[in-house]
Amino acid sequence: MSSIRVYRDALPTIDVPQMVEVDRLMIEEYHISLLQMMENAGRCLAVLARDRFLEGNPSGKRIMVLAGTGNNGGGAMACARRLHGWGAEVEVYTTGNREEMKPASGHQREILERMGISVRSGAELGATRGFDLIIDGIIGYNLSGDPHGLPKNMIEWANRSPIPTLSLDTPSGLDLTTGNIHKPAVKARATLTLALPKKGLYAEDVLHLRGELYLGDIGVPPALFEEPGLELKIGPIFCESDVLRIE
Repeated sequence: MSSIRVYRDALPTIDVPQMVEVDRLMIEEYHISLLQMMENAGRCLAVLARDRFLEGNPSGKRIMVLAGTGNNGGGAMACARRLHGWGAEVEVYTTGNREEMKPASGHQREILERMGISVRSGAELGATRGFDLIIDGIIGYNLSGDPHGLPKNMIEWANRSPIPTLSLDTPSGLDLTTGNIHKPAVKARATLTLALPKKGLYAEDVLHLRGELYLGDIGVPPALFEEPGLELKIGPIFCESDVLRIE
C-alpha cells in the first residue's frame, strides 16, 4: 500500500530567496542541522521512488543516482543509502570528487563508500539497460546560468535514457524562481520538491519538464513559516504522510 497521499488544498509557493531564508532559520534559529534536513529529503525521495516507480518493493531493482557536489547531491546520496538498505542495487555517479563537495554532501558520500556502495565519476556513465530508475540530484536551487562541464553531460545523458527520471527539489537546470529553463535541463517523469512548492515549477513551459509534482517533509516547524520575511500560515499539511502528491 502506498504511503503517498494526494493533497488537494491550495498551497502557497515560494521563491529561491525565501527557501534560502527557510534554510537559514532552520539552522540558525531552530538548530535543525543541514544533515537532518538532508536525511529527511533523502528518506522522502526514497519513499517516492519505492511507491511510485519500484512497485512498492525496491528489493532487486536497479537504480542510478546522479549527485552534484552541493546539498541537492547530498540528499540524493541519502536516498541512495535508503534504497540500498531496502534491497535495491544502487550505483552513484557524481559531478566531482569528495574534496569538491560541500561538507554535508561529502559526509553522505563517505557513508556510501564505507557501506561499499559504488560511487563513481559521472564521466563513467554507461548504458541504462536493466536499470529501473534514475535519481536526479545534480543541481538544486543554487543554479547559476546554463549547466556546463560534467553536470551538463550528465543531464544530457539522463535525457537520452528511456528509463524514468525522478528529480529532487527541481529538475536540474531549472530556475525555481522564474521558471527559466536553462540548457540543458533534466526532463523528469516526477519531481519531489521540498518544504513548500517553488514558484518556478508552475510556469507553463515547465510542466512537461517536471512531470508529476510531489512535496516532501524535511521537518520545517510550521511556526518557522510565520517568521518575518516569510509570514506564511502553514498548517500540519504532512499529518497523514511525509510525501504528498500536489499535481
